[in-house]
Amino acid sequence: MTLVTLEQVKAHIAVEFDDDDALLTGQIAAAQNLLERLLGFAIDVTYGGEGQDDVPPALEQAALMLVAHWYANREATVIGETPRYVPFGVREIVNEFRNWSF
Repeated sequence: MTLVTLEQVKAHIAVEFDDDDALLTGQIAAAQNLLERLLGFAIDVTYGGEGQDDVPPALEQAALMLVAHWYANREATVIGETPRYVPFGVREIVNEFRNWSF
């Protein structure tokens, strides 16, 4: 199960062409992988399956935010802009759902 679909991502970033579908599909997988590592659990083990709660919309939003960020910023550095923190972003969402047990 993927956290978000290609169609959801394309709507979120307002992309109507198919040229970047392979790139976006890879970024979706990478976003889910990162979120699962930050959360400390596999999303499909906890949410979205039969008898399980639906995936929280906030986690879907975190995936959309990550993919949009990576799509707009394809390099490791940002040139010509002052980087700034986006409040109520991915880290805050992850912290709400994270498994804090060790």
